[in-house]
Amino acid sequence: MINHIKTMFLMILLTIILLVAGELLLDDGGIIIALLVAIVLNYFAYWYSDKMAIMMTRSRPLKENEAPQVYEAVRELAANSNLPMPRICLMPTEQPNAFAAGRNPSNSVVAVTQGLVHMLSQRKLKGVLAHEMAHIRNRDILVSTLAAVIAGALMVIARFGMYGMMFGGGRRDGHPALLLIKLAAMILAPVVAIFIRMAISRTREYQADASGATFARDPEESLASALQKMESYARRRPLQVNEAASHMFIVNPLSAKGLSGLFSTHPPSKRGLSVCATYM
Repeated sequence: MINHIKTMFLMILLTIILLVAGELLLDDGGIIIALLVAIVLNYFAYWYSDKMAIMMTRSRPLKENEAPQVYEAVRELAANSNLPMPRICLMPTEQPNAFAAGRNPSNSVVAVTQGLVHMLSQRKLKGVLAHEMAHIRNRDILVSTLAAVIAGALMVIARFGMYGMMFGGGRRDGHPALLLIKLAAMILAPVVAIFIRMAISRTREYQADASGATFARDPEESLASALQKMESYARRRPLQVNEAASHMFIVNPLSAKGLSGLFSTHPPSKRGLSVCATYM
């Protein structure tokens, strides 16, 4: 019920934010364009959230003969968590990472990277997949996708507003006060997108750590050590992925060094150690 409320809240929030951004950043007819965009995004984000996540991360279906160990682990975890078998996809990158998406457990997908399959032992792999199955069981995968849609839409509108100012102002650009409002909106739109993703992501990651630990039944080895190894690799070799979708991954796929770490949508990988202590 809580996640249903969150979903409705995010869909309403998406509409309001896009209407405000459209009115401030676009020229004549901006609010109408934003309303149409909001309706389309809400529809597709709800009914096709799994496909949108796959498209945003350039993943593809993974055949069982390509990674039988992944299918074996997911089948066991699905049985342990009383969930239907999700579709499994592969993201072609060497960074070890994973995410889950979908409208509900019956329409869900778990995506893994090539690096995750190749670098982790079966026990660590199982722990990571347990975390993603926990996202499905907790029904927060739709909320996560909606957050990605909001972030992406805000960034696109801000970019269009910037192009509009660079290549010819609209009917209101001649007024200094309105010009300042437009500049402020362009700066704040991406910041608002970051805070929306942060607010949703950090809570859901801790919840998935706890649930995943029970599904894997081997928390110390399979979860905590896997998280640390994955985050270490991600810091050395950040992943080229749509920033709006970065919060869906189990560890931050982008570099979180310096000031960017202050706005990371992911809690530190050491979170797994405290979770493990609870289940030892």
